[in-house]
Amino acid sequence: MSQVLKIKKLDTGVLLPDYSHAGDAALNIYASKDVTLEPMERVQVPTGIALEIPQGYSVFIWDRSSMSHKHGLKTLGGVIDEGYRGEIMVGLINLSDEKYTIEKNHKIAQMILQKREEITIEEADTLSETIRGEKAFGSTGK
Repeated sequence: MSQVLKIKKLDTGVLLPDYSHAGDAALNIYASKDVTLEPMERVQVPTGIALEIPQGYSVFIWDRSSMSHKHGLKTLGGVIDEGYRGEIMVGLINLSDEKYTIEKNHKIAQMILQKREEITIEEADTLSETIRGEKAFGSTGK
């Protein structure tokens, strides 16, 4: 049974999130106004929507591969808790050396609804041994 994600339009002229293709993991999110990002500038892009996230779930905001790979735009932050009811804002940074303009109703990011697991935190003096152990960055090769 699929979950229901209630979406409230805060601006009647905005597009609701949608899937590009059947079977996609993430929904497209659209800008609710024009925004220009200068090189290395961070902005919060409004979407004109608010969510009612189902109990036991969270929403995660991710890059659109075309915007990150082709234009150097990277999402910032991006965890939305089930109790939040305000406007969804997408944090973006322009890592390129060229300015980039987002137009109203253009796709700016993706969002994924994910089941959240409740965990118990337990302080420990030792941790179990693994083959990898404490080997960090680059430990598996190039």
